[in-house]
Amino acid sequence: MTRRAVLLVLAAFLLIGTAGQAQAAGYRYWSFWDRDGGKWVYATQGPSMARPSDGDVQGFRFAVSENSGDAAQPRGTADFASICAKTPAEEGSKRVALVLDFGTAPDAPSGETPPAPRTACAQLSPDATTADALAAVAGPLRYNTNALLCAIAGYPKSGCGEQVSQKEDSGVSAAPKATEDEGDDGPSIGLYAGIAVVAALAAAATWQSRRRRNASR
Repeated sequence: MTRRAVLLVLAAFLLIGTAGQAQAAGYRYWSFWDRDGGKWVYATQGPSMARPSDGDVQGFRFAVSENSGDAAQPRGTADFASICAKTPAEEGSKRVALVLDFGTAPDAPSGETPPAPRTACAQLSPDATTADALAAVAGPLRYNTNALLCAIAGYPKSGCGEQVSQKEDSGVSAAPKATEDEGDDGPSIGLYAGIAVVAALAAAATWQSRRRRNASR
C-alpha cells in the first residue's frame, strides 16, 4: 500500500471517529408530555394550546435533547389519583395532575442546580389550558418572544432552548439516552458510510499496489 493510500485510510478512520461527536449537540429545553395509561407520549401541542380534560396527567422534563425522538421523559410513576388525592372535585371545574421534572445536574445550565422533581394538582375552569395549569401551581413561568416555555417555577433563571455541545464549560452535558420505552437505533448512518469509505480506499490501494508490481516485472 502506498504512503498516500495509507494517509487516506487514516483520514477516513478519523472521519468515523468524529461522526458520533457531531451528533452529540442538542438543545436544552422543557419538553411537554401527556400520560397515556402507563406511558408518556410527547405532546403534539404546546402548553398554551393544549386543553386537558378533567383527570388528565401531563408532565414536563428539563433536559438536553437532540429532538422529540430522544427527549428524556418525566421520571416517577405518580398517577392522577395520588397527585390529586388532596384536591376534591368541584362542580364547574376540572383537575389536572402535573409532573414537574427539573432534570439532572449534567443538563443544568452553568451555575444552576435543578430543584427536586415534584407533582401538583391544578383545579381550573373547564376551558383552561395547560399553561393556565402551570401558572396556577408552578409559577413563575418564563416564555420567550416566540411563546416557547423557557422556565417553570423560575428554573432555569436564564436561557431558552439554546444549543449545547457534548462538552460545555468544565463539565460534560450529553444528550439523554433513550428511555426504557425507546430502543437504540444502533450505529448512525455516518458510521456505516465511514466504514464503506475505508473499505473502498483499502481496496483501491491494494489494486494500485498490485498494478505497479505487475508493471515493474
